[in-house]
Amino acid sequence: MELIAGDIGGTYSRLAWVTGTAAGMHQLRFEQAYPSAAFATADDLIRQFIADARLPVSPDGLLLALPGPLRAQHVTLTNLDWTLDAADMGATLGIASVRFINDFQAAAAGVETLTPADILVLNPSPDEAGGVRAITGAGTGLGLAFMLADGQGRYQSFATEGGHVDFAPANAMQTRLLEHLRAEHGHVSWERVASGSAMNDLYCFCCAEHHRALPDETIEGAALAMRAEAGDELAEAALDLFIDLYGAWVGNVALLYQPRGGLYVAGGVTRHLQVRMQSPRFMAAATDKGRMRSVVEHTPIFLINNSRLGVQGAIATALARH
Repeated sequence: MELIAGDIGGTYSRLAWVTGTAAGMHQLRFEQAYPSAAFATADDLIRQFIADARLPVSPDGLLLALPGPLRAQHVTLTNLDWTLDAADMGATLGIASVRFINDFQAAAAGVETLTPADILVLNPSPDEAGGVRAITGAGTGLGLAFMLADGQGRYQSFATEGGHVDFAPANAMQTRLLEHLRAEHGHVSWERVASGSAMNDLYCFCCAEHHRALPDETIEGAALAMRAEAGDELAEAALDLFIDLYGAWVGNVALLYQPRGGLYVAGGVTRHLQVRMQSPRFMAAATDKGRMRSVVEHTPIFLINNSRLGVQGAIATALARH
């Protein structure tokens, strides 16, 4: 069985071609990451990947993990100007089986593929076997899924669009941030403040707070980190604000699901800010929940530093399906 599995992101997409066996094992034949914006459609991306693989066989199946709400295998992506339909894609590409899942369903499935070296402990509370698990993470957007174990301890993942629930400020400065973003965007979700796409808005807000001129260009996450390292105090303030907001969001997830089996924090922004994520500031924001503080304190929280999490989960899901 020749399968292509992909983790499609707003910034980068990672695709893998594997050969599956009847025993459930697989051999990785080719893998490549691409800038998503370089392609007008997902079909173009898949065609390029197949051409780059240069394999003497054709794929039997394609499974893509996608950032956006799926309806009957049809989706318009949240942070990328693509609309996909599984049946249409299969017909266009000549692939017999095409299937879509939510990107954080794939991330959840990827948790089972991790090694101890892929995980950093943020809150060292013991995890419970078979307990509810949750996974969230800031990449271009903000994803969230949860996992429930069956009677044999096997986990099934469930997608959400939780990153788009209403943002709630925790202090006066965050209230001013809410008003600042509401004037710009109308509805303000948690994704607007705790994701890679939020970085420019956070920096501009800090400039306004300190009565400084706004930047001439868009300040993305990597540029913001570089400015902070170079001594830009407003970039430092924006990153501190991000950690406060991200920590508060993770604490909210702990309250929503009480994931005693583990709360996993993933995403490209997470990996790039590992040092800040491991600082006391992050967990202080996560546990600042008033009477429910102890719920977060007793939640095992882990940071995932594996950049292949999504595609590993997509591979595992594709193999299980076939």
